[in-house]
Amino acid sequence: MNAPRVRLINCSKDIIEAVLTSDAVLAKKLGIIVPEKWSEFGRVAFTYTLKELELNPALQKWLTYLPVHIESNTLIGSCGYKGFPNEHGMVEIGYEVSKVFRNQGLATEMANLLVAQAFEDDQVKMIWAHTSAEENASVHVLRKCGFEFGKKFEEESEGRIWRWIRKKVG
Repeated sequence: MNAPRVRLINCSKDIIEAVLTSDAVLAKKLGIIVPEKWSEFGRVAFTYTLKELELNPALQKWLTYLPVHIESNTLIGSCGYKGFPNEHGMVEIGYEVSKVFRNQGLATEMANLLVAQAFEDDQVKMIWAHTSAEENASVHVLRKCGFEFGKKFEEESEGRIWRWIRKKVG
């Protein structure tokens, strides 16, 4: 999947294994530049993805993607979905952009790519995203991508959270 400045690489089991091995192995495998500290989510998220792919390879489309800045051929973060669409046709997205590449509209391109891909699937009727309960860069990205505020709630591990929703039109 490509946007004007970002392409997303869907992570297969072997790509996740490269992520978990080292930045150098990942760079060689994908033929990209992998800078230090490209992910704040870190090993926990990628270990989770690997376990899920081992249990069900069909999940690959609905898990992790690596966003690459096209012009510089550099890995700029991670993004993806949190699993298959549920019984109500809802899927959740998440994304991160490394500090060096923030405030350039790249997260908006990433989120729009995830939204477009999800809505290509007939099962998907709605997309969720969560942010901390404050005005921040992620909130601005979601608004630019057509999300509307859904509700606020408390999550034991993350504190106060805002849910953002975008419904499929048509």
